[in-house]
Amino acid sequence: MNKSRSSFLFAGWLALTLALWPVLRAQETPPPPPVPVEPAPAVTPAEPAAALAAAPAETPVAEKTDEVPPTDDKAVAPAEKPAEGELRELGADEKKPASTIKKRSTRTRSSGVRHNDPQFGDHTVSAGNTQNEAVSVFGDTTVEGHVTDAAVSVFGNTTVNGTVDDAAVSVFGTTTINGHVKGEAVAILGDVVLGPDAVVDGEVVAVLGKVVRGPGAQIHGGTQQIGSFGPFGDFTGLRVWFNKCLLMGRPLAFDSRLMWAWYAAFGLLAFYALIALIAPTGVQKCVDTLEQRPGSSLLAALLTMLLTPVAYLLLVLTLTLVIGFVLLPLFSLGLFFAAIFGKIVMLAWLGRRITKLLGDGPLAHPVFGVLIGGVIMLLLYTVPIGGFVLYKLMGILGLGVVIYTMIQVFKASRPPKPAAVAAAPVTAAVAAAPLTGDAPPPMAAVLPPVISSATLPRAGFWIRLAAVVLDAILIGMVCGFLSNMWDGFGVFPFWFAAYCAAMWATKGTTIGGIICSLKVVRLDDRPLDWGVAVVRTLGGFLSLFVAGLGFIWVAFDDEKQSWHDKIAGTTIVRVPKGVALL
Repeated sequence: MNKSRSSFLFAGWLALTLALWPVLRAQETPPPPPVPVEPAPAVTPAEPAAALAAAPAETPVAEKTDEVPPTDDKAVAPAEKPAEGELRELGADEKKPASTIKKRSTRTRSSGVRHNDPQFGDHTVSAGNTQNEAVSVFGDTTVEGHVTDAAVSVFGNTTVNGTVDDAAVSVFGTTTINGHVKGEAVAILGDVVLGPDAVVDGEVVAVLGKVVRGPGAQIHGGTQQIGSFGPFGDFTGLRVWFNKCLLMGRPLAFDSRLMWAWYAAFGLLAFYALIALIAPTGVQKCVDTLEQRPGSSLLAALLTMLLTPVAYLLLVLTLTLVIGFVLLPLFSLGLFFAAIFGKIVMLAWLGRRITKLLGDGPLAHPVFGVLIGGVIMLLLYTVPIGGFVLYKLMGILGLGVVIYTMIQVFKASRPPKPAAVAAAPVTAAVAAAPLTGDAPPPMAAVLPPVISSATLPRAGFWIRLAAVVLDAILIGMVCGFLSNMWDGFGVFPFWFAAYCAAMWATKGTTIGGIICSLKVVRLDDRPLDWGVAVVRTLGGFLSLFVAGLGFIWVAFDDEKQSWHDKIAGTTIVRVPKGVALL
């Protein structure tokens, strides 16, 4: 039934479409253009019959009944009236092709104006061409022809030798006019240079620059120089730094107009050397930390970079309290001084690569390391792209080293915990021997060591990472193999978590833990059951979601516990070789 109904509807739709197709086609097809009619020869009053005979035969007289009768009072013969109407109709037909041709020629002229979107690099409008606008980013704009809108350059120069109907603007560049600008000529952090043939109908404005007007230049508006501060009004050096340093990704460059940047850099280096001279012990201690523990220092730098936004967020959330207004500026000020001291430490560490070759003489003082390392860094800052990258990396690593050294000093100042006394291994012979002075037999069976968090060493970060990598490779291979046969086995996080929970609850370790001799134990030395294993597994997701900081926490925790270890009350110990873990 449904099939026959669908066939009937389709047949009705097809018939209706075929019936209406000529009408729709006629509406879509535009009418043909009017055919020009040859003008009729002039008709004299003496020859009315000849004019009627010369009129086109296909034009019916009934169609001319709507024509306006002549305004004069003269009597018109019935035979002459159609002739006059015919003449008026012929005149109207003559004007239609002319208007049509005029519109077509207008469209042809307007199509010569090209619309151009902003582009990177240089932009040139050659002579004889007309363009809507000319906008360049990180490049120069040159107008030799005609621009109907504005000519703009961002981080580049704008040169107008033709005609611009609107403004000519350059940002961090020079605006040079030697043509006609009907709007304003503006330069931001640059100069406006007017040639002898320059004509500017609007104002000439230089922001943090100057206006150079040549002889014969015409300015119909005013002239403004904004940001001129006496002898410091010339910002050429700043513009050169933007073009040759900032855009090239480096702090410094070799240019005579950038001597002010070099003076500032050497002045900052002198300040660093002064700090190293005042506090050589602190600088030396941080340098020793970086040399003795490079991996931990790098990890501390990474954690500092990741946790600083989190700390700011927590402080902002507590701004409703009085303590938030106090801690936020203090925290920012402390980070600022720590970052400065970190740069001093990195310069001293770099200079020490050279000063240690000269022995332990006076040159071993940190101040000489800062000076030598500073000169090396200033030269490296001139490398394109790598200059800014090196500057940021040295700052991040230096801040991490300073914070890590402060943590080490704080931990060393705390009183040491009393060491746990491990119980001596008890032999079966000793347990059965009477309390006499006789020595036990030399051959005695030793009981296996007790796996406890108090008697065995805690596992560090790297050995844990190795075990996790081995487990991840194993479960990844299994999931990849089984996902080809059953859908759902490819969900790696779920199956990895299930694997860990099952292995911890039943064996207290995983395959990777067995290879690395690791075992999960509870801090109270009670058995590890399913509840604790599941809680520890779920806590692992929390440690992972915060950029993996819960796992990295092991490297800095005194108890060698991760976040999920603290949640579940567990830790991981290293089991002596020869002890079976299964």
